[in-house]
Amino acid sequence: YGLYSVIREEKPGKYMSVPYHVLYATELQKASSLLKQAALLAEDPGFKKYLNLRADALTSDNYTASDYAWLDMKNNTLDIILGPIENYEDKLLNARASYEAYVLVKDKVWSKRLAKYVSMLPELQKGLPVAAKYKREKPGTDSELNAYDVIYYAGDCNAGSKTIAGNLPNDEIIQQKKGTRRSQLKNAMKAKFDKILVPIAKELIDADQQQYINFDAFFANVMFHEVAHGLGIKKTVTGKGYVKEALQEQYSWLEEGKADVLGLYMVTGLLKKGDLEGDIKQFYTTYMAGILRSVRFGAASAHGKANMQCFNFFKEEGAFIRNANGTYKVDFVRFEAAMNK
Repeated sequence: YGLYSVIREEKPGKYMSVPYHVLYATELQKASSLLKQAALLAEDPGFKKYLNLRADALTSDNYTASDYAWLDMKNNTLDIILGPIENYEDKLLNARASYEAYVLVKDKVWSKRLAKYVSMLPELQKGLPVAAKYKREKPGTDSELNAYDVIYYAGDCNAGSKTIAGNLPNDEIIQQKKGTRRSQLKNAMKAKFDKILVPIAKELIDADQQQYINFDAFFANVMFHEVAHGLGIKKTVTGKGYVKEALQEQYSWLEEGKADVLGLYMVTGLLKKGDLEGDIKQFYTTYMAGILRSVRFGAASAHGKANMQCFNFFKEEGAFIRNANGTYKVDFVRFEAAMNK
């Protein structure tokens, strides 16, 4: 059961793996029953199918069918993401998933605006600035990029900092065969921008560059971070397994760092091609403020660790300087050069 199990000591010196659906049977049966009730009320056929399959998955730990059904949903306004999904909490080997739940309302106007970027995924994969062996896989062709308002968080996504975007399912096989849905949680992003990033920028970004702090740039940086998660390779170049399994406890923060820089690389390229609107100074300055926001998560967080790594690398490359008054000033030319390394 891998991701969905707990190691228990059966007797001194002997350990066994206990599946979540066995260990948490009472709680999961209740959750499953409630999802079945919700399915009876669902008007969208695809959403109804997903809820029923997800209810069954909670009591079996087999989430494959429900993951495919979730990706097949196209017309629903209401969405629910629920189950043991992310493994950030497993600090030992990054091998166990934690339960979480979101209730989302799709913003169909914004989602339509974002749809054009999905068709660019094969081209973006092909254009990655790495050796051919690191981009030989093709992203799933049924991927989506949608915007939502989140109206409920529970579990892992509600512990500590609130999640503002996601790229799911995490199953590498499903990602290759079908694709992923990248969910941008617009209202949560706007709240973090207004209440956290802007106040940080006012304190820590050079006064002359504060004019470049921009929500659309923040949204795009986060969005292409999620797009970047789906690019690159899932299997090792030796063909002996998956990258995630090979990197174990180092995987999460390395993957987050990859997504940060690769997302920024794509933003830069799309701006130059005219496929994205805005001033590059807005994206780089807002990214810098975003680093200062996210390092607050600390080294125990994969995102915090990745952002600290990015901060240190950009510092070594002279991509920014720290003024005498403690504020940071971006050198836009060096910033782009550092990103391209």
